[in-house]
Amino acid sequence: MSRRTVLAAAVTAAAAAALTLPGAASADPVLGTPQPCVRVADVTGPDFEVRQCGVSDVDQFRAGFAGNGNTHCGPASLYNVLHYWGHEKKAPVGWLTTKVKDLDPKDPADYGIVTNSIGRIATDAGWSAKSGSSAGGLRAAWNVAVKPALNAGWSASTGAVSTATATDFAGELAKKLNQGPVQMWYGRYVTGPQSSMVRDGGHIVTVVQAKGSFGGDVVQLKLADPGRAADSGDPGYLDTQSQYEALNVTLVRRSVFEYVPVKDDEATPVDESKQPGTYRTVERWELSGPEYIGSSRPMVEGFNWFVMSPPVG
Repeated sequence: MSRRTVLAAAVTAAAAAALTLPGAASADPVLGTPQPCVRVADVTGPDFEVRQCGVSDVDQFRAGFAGNGNTHCGPASLYNVLHYWGHEKKAPVGWLTTKVKDLDPKDPADYGIVTNSIGRIATDAGWSAKSGSSAGGLRAAWNVAVKPALNAGWSASTGAVSTATATDFAGELAKKLNQGPVQMWYGRYVTGPQSSMVRDGGHIVTVVQAKGSFGGDVVQLKLADPGRAADSGDPGYLDTQSQYEALNVTLVRRSVFEYVPVKDDEATPVDESKQPGTYRTVERWELSGPEYIGSSRPMVEGFNWFVMSPPVG
């Protein structure tokens, strides 16, 4: 283990000790209804703590999906967001005659409809088996799902915040989470050329709780992760909904020297990916937690936020 790795681990451990969120990593009451989940909305500063209740934790791995849902993290994560707005805020979000507020992901009778709904989100997001879903595509899928609410007089909006451009990423995350659950994505970074780091895939999760300081370098979160479940790999896991979990993670601000390869344009006969890439120094937030240990380093790159308001009058 390098000195840099040891130092990073020490910083993360110290940060985790300094900021403690209540509850275990599994069977946590933060997700779902009814109580004991209690909403927290402290964003007055200098510290913040925000907790949303009534968020689902649907599985992305399902029979019938390409690759059993290996790249369906984005659509499943967005379903969690829509579940909140449908169940907690009673917004009529959904598609045609299917409304999210009428579905219970934990009910075996609704498993097929929830699966179809995640598939519909994937289609609206421009999902592909190779690359999954983009942040912008998922916002487009949100705009489709909220159309019934808009027709009923609701208002809705969505946007994104990037670690590369935000002056206070953790603070922005807390403020947007205070309005509703957010969809956060991270890249899996490995060693690249010239002592750089290069992105090697990524993942999307739903954030349900955040605790930290405005302008700080450390924030602790609880996540609903569609790709992690206690029954993963067990017989029948592709046909059943796992128990909800809220996973504890710590984010630490990092300055990353990143290598960005050139992407191949499939519309041309030339393989552009063989051309030299570029280097840049960019801000990321390294994610660590008991369920996130591997050969790559998870680096948070941004999040999608979502807001709705009921009809006035």
